[in-house]
Amino acid sequence: MPNSLNISQKRELLALLEEKARRESRRKLFTMFPETGEYRRELYPKHLEFFRAGAKYRERCFMAANRVGKSEAGAFESTLHLTGRYPDWWEGRRFDKPVRLWAAGKTNETTRDILQDKMLGAVAFASGRKTFSGTGMIPGDDIGAVTWKQGVADLADTIKVRHVSGGWSTLGLKSYQQGRGSFEGTAQHIIWLDEEPPVD
Repeated sequence: MPNSLNISQKRELLALLEEKARRESRRKLFTMFPETGEYRRELYPKHLEFFRAGAKYRERCFMAANRVGKSEAGAFESTLHLTGRYPDWWEGRRFDKPVRLWAAGKTNETTRDILQDKMLGAVAFASGRKTFSGTGMIPGDDIGAVTWKQGVADLADTIKVRHVSGGWSTLGLKSYQQGRGSFEGTAQHIIWLDEEPPVD
């Protein structure tokens, strides 16, 4: 900080820098697959191929080694559909209105620890209510009302997500552990199965 600033000005500048860092931490979506830099799109041809296939196919499988970004790709695409914030380069399927999306993992705990964390960030408290830090893929300012699952600590059931059209998308978190019956009888625009589900 410049030495010419008085204590009050330094505090104000520090508060502005902290707020800038907080806002940037809540906008991960906008840092993904950039045109240039260390993580530029051209380095991820399989991810881009998977995204493009969504424009043509209703079902897709992204099968690859562990720790290569499959879940990150699922969180990225799911967030685009939930928010309607498609980048200019996007060639996959697009929705022009709010969607209903399920994200599902193997167990309640892995759904919470992997999918929920990737999409929403850590569980946090704001204005006396349990919510999310907003440091996941969904921009923090786009996270709306949250309902919580009973019997599983800190696992959300449904989350409202602001869509650019002005409406609200709904993200539901599911696990295969809930059984086949919990996946029946409802229409969803998108279902993201993060790991291979049981045959039934």
